[in-house]
Amino acid sequence: MRRMAPTDADVHAQGATPLLRGAGLSKRFRSVAALEDVSIQLERGDAVALLGPNGAGKTTLLRILAGVSTPTQGAVNREERSVSHIGWVPHEPAVYRRLTARENILLFTRLEGVDSPEAETAELLERTDLARFADRPAGDLSTGTLQRLNVALGLAGRPSALLLDEPTATLSPDQVNRLWRWLDELRVRDGLAVLFSTQSVDEAGRYAERMVILNHGRQVFAGTADELVTRHGTPGTSATDAAERAFLNLVDA
Repeated sequence: MRRMAPTDADVHAQGATPLLRGAGLSKRFRSVAALEDVSIQLERGDAVALLGPNGAGKTTLLRILAGVSTPTQGAVNREERSVSHIGWVPHEPAVYRRLTARENILLFTRLEGVDSPEAETAELLERTDLARFADRPAGDLSTGTLQRLNVALGLAGRPSALLLDEPTATLSPDQVNRLWRWLDELRVRDGLAVLFSTQSVDEAGRYAERMVILNHGRQVFAGTADELVTRHGTPGTSATDAAERAFLNLVDA
């Protein structure tokens, strides 16, 4: 997956600015600091994993970058052409439960001003493996199927960047593989940038080019899985467990 995506050199050679950049982002809820001075950016074709323990600030950061929440301090800048094309997939599916899967997607494609909403709806139903559930009310769908609809809605309107909050938590292994194959195809074909939170170091290593780790609201690491192991790994750990052990060493420190 990582080898096929556009490289940073490709992006900068074309003089492109980041699609999405958060600078010095902080968020306080009364006396509680949920996020402290975090900076992150997404380039065209990026795949970035956001890792951290529960309560680390992952969802808070994603909500701010998606424009759902405002930071207490700091700023979010979007590349001008992508201002209205940041897709958001929250952890809890944001769907109209009385509408069918087809009606939900059709509504969102129309809201995004898609030229052919019916055609895009049909494609999203097919690519998210929802065609056989298309005319079933969203409220009647299983947890995993509802999450696939949630992802389809985030992709309505062909966003330049897609932000996902633990998108695979309720999916089966084969559904996870299909989802990431599709997102990889969109990254290569359209330059879609993907930022996703996950509790799985293995998933981050498999499907992201680099990872950002938060702990207690602060960014404690940004880099590749290999860099994580080099800087924070335990000597003698097996290759299979090396990244997981390095992550635990970092967040438990």
